This record gives sequence, C-alpha cells and structure tokens, in this order.
Amino acid sequence: MQVAVIGGTRGLGNWMANFLTKKGCQVTITGRNSLMGENIANKMGASYTSNNVEAALRAEIVILAVPIDATVRTIKEVAPHMREGSLLVDVTSVKEKPAAVMHQHAPEGVEVLPTHPMFGPRIRSLEGQVVVLTPTEEGNWYHKVVDFLEKEQARVLVTTPELHDRMMSVVQGLTHFAYISIASAIEKMQVDVKESRKFASPIYSLMLDMIARIVAQNPYLCYSIQTQNRYIPEVHETFLETFQDLKSMINQKNQDEFVKSMSSAAKHLDDLEAALGRSDKAISALSAEITTLKNSLGKEVGLRHMYSGKVHIGVLESLSPDFLTLKENKQVITLKISNIEVLSYEELQSWKISNLPVKAFDVSVVLPESSQPEIISRTISSLEGVVVSEVKDVYQGEQIPEGFKSVTFNYQLISTTSKKKVEDLLVGFGGIIR
Repeated sequence: MQVAVIGGTRGLGNWMANFLTKKGCQVTITGRNSLMGENIANKMGASYTSNNVEAALRAEIVILAVPIDATVRTIKEVAPHMREGSLLVDVTSVKEKPAAVMHQHAPEGVEVLPTHPMFGPRIRSLEGQVVVLTPTEEGNWYHKVVDFLEKEQARVLVTTPELHDRMMSVVQGLTHFAYISIASAIEKMQVDVKESRKFASPIYSLMLDMIARIVAQNPYLCYSIQTQNRYIPEVHETFLETFQDLKSMINQKNQDEFVKSMSSAAKHLDDLEAALGRSDKAISALSAEITTLKNSLGKEVGLRHMYSGKVHIGVLESLSPDFLTLKENKQVITLKISNIEVLSYEELQSWKISNLPVKAFDVSVVLPESSQPEIISRTISSLEGVVVSEVKDVYQGEQIPEGFKSVTFNYQLISTTSKKKVEDLLVGFGGIIR
C-alpha cells in the first residue's frame, strides 16, 4: 500500500511514517528541508520528496501531519490532486475546521477521515492508545482503518468534529493551560525542584512528572492548541473565574464555602474510588521497579532504554536514587533510572533467544524404567538459558541394566553455563550421564 505522510520528517508524522514502513507500506514523506528529509527517509526505508502534491498524486492514503496552523493551507494544496478511491486523513488536535475544509476540497471519490491520535511520538506501539475518528460518512476506508487499529489493540473512539473539539477544550486546553501555569509559577518563585522532591509525597513527584511531560512538548504545538480551538476561550474564562472565587474564599477565611466547593467538585468527578485506585497503581509503579532493582543487586538484569529501545544485559553493581551501574560485557555503564525499564524474566529470555547465538547439545542418561522422559524434557525447557528440549531417543537393551533405560535428550542453549544445570537436573532425577 502506498502512503504519503505530509510532514513526515518530524514529530508524530515521523513516528507514523516509521510505524507504517515497518508494517510493509510503501511510504513517502515530505518536509521542507530536503537534506534532512532524504536522510530520515533512507534510515526508515521510505522515499522523500519536497513536493506535497507529487507525494499525494501517487498515494492511496495521504496523511497530513503538519502543524495546526498550516493544516488548512496544506489541505487546499494537496486534496484537489488526490486520485479517486484514495483516503485523506489529518492528525491535528483540532477537528472542526480541518474536517470542513477537507470535505470542501477533496474531489468526488476521495474518502475523508479526520483523525486525532491521542498520543505523542514517544510511544513504542499502538497498544492501549486512544485514536479518535470523526467521520461524517463511514466508507470502505473507514472500516479498513478501524480493523487495522483494533488489530493493533488501539482503543478507537468515534465521534463528531464538534464534540471532539468541545472535549479537547478541557482534555487539552484546560489541563495544559493549568499545568503550564503551575510550571511557570514554580519558575517565577525560583523553587529548587530537585530539593522540593525531598520534602514531597509520591503524589507530588508524580504530579511534577506529569507537568514536566506537558511543558516538555513542542511549545508551538501547545500554543496552537490553545488558540485554534474555538471553545477554549470560554474554558480559560471559567478557569480564571473559578481561581478567583477560590482565592477569595481563602482571603476571606471562608472555610464553609471552600469545603463546600471542594466537596462538590470531588463529587462531580465521579467514581472517586476508581480514580484513587488508578492513582494508587501509578504511585506503586514508581516504587515497584526500584524494589525489583534493589532485589537484583549482584544479579543479572535486563534493562531497556525507554527512548532508544536499546537493551542492556549485565550484572547490576550499584543503585542510587537517580542512577544505576551495570557491568555489561566487562564494561561498567551508568544509566539514569527514569530512562529505563526492567525486563521481566520472560522478556529477558525472549530477547536472548532472538539476539544471542543458540547452541545445540545431545545428552544420554540412564534413568529408572519408571521415569517419564517427556516430563523431564519439559523440566529441562524451563531451566534458565534453555531455549527448547526434546526427547531424541529411548533405548533398552544390551549395556543397560535391567530396570533402567537410556534416554537421549536434545536441547538448545543461549548460555553454555546452563549445560551444567541440565546435567545436574538429570542426576537429580536419579540419572547417570553416559
């Protein structure tokens, strides 16, 4: 399938181009910087052109991933040149105006699907991610897109452009505005954030992390979200009015009104128990990984860098609040704890099987006649470092004492040190290695 990602050199457009290339699509990306575009396209196995119309002419799907303030202009540039039977998608955070312009300028026979992926380019997969679709008609492409997203285990939400923008005025407009305000206030007060964390509960640290996640985003994108959604000015006014009301209650020492206002707001949030449960899980997750690392000191661990995806395997040598040291292939490396995730035993074994050389061995052992070779083979397979095990041969006859049998197992290892574990296991089953 031929896909054009207009604005595929940066941000979410770049993520989508990479993702679709890995899924087997023939992807063409566009961008203003030709040298950078060529390099990015070569790395991901895609094509590059600086001509948006040229990319759209030969594509079955055209995805517009340009800044919000350039979206309408780009739609007018690209849409009229699309071929019949193709699909036009935009992925901006505002839907009303882009949707109207796409329908206005797309030729007959071109399906339009205004879309908003509710995630940024830091994710590794679509699993669990929300994708909002705002179709006015559910054509052939719509059903294909929904099927694809559901197979990738994304959460698909179908709504109207109007309702989307109303909800985004709160989901993004209000929350981003509040978080940016808090971050700016902390800066103005010259608070030492690192020092403040020492005095804080886990919820404060978690809140700071969420605020940092917002203010670390593209500020031009955040500004566009605040200015391009027509429902946000009303949201800002309500926020400021509510802030002043609460501030007046504090200034006037009006405890009753403050308690009433806070209690009413809590009640309106609905299902507080579920909210507390989710936040408890988030707080627990912050400490659970540290506990796992503490219990792994001096042992082998697998760590994956959350942004590069690189896996480090080695012996965990030391641990501090912010960093850890790992002895990897006789080399000691230091990693920032906030940037890594600990692989589970199953994930570590899977990585080793996929990335390390596998060696095959045969072992013959004399076992009691009552022993069950298939069960023993499955037990061998469960040993650390063993990829697979199978019964190769069972023999009873000359040279084998009465009441015994000789069993030959074939097993594959990703670590030759596991060979002794296999032999010790067989001896533990009452076996004599031949």
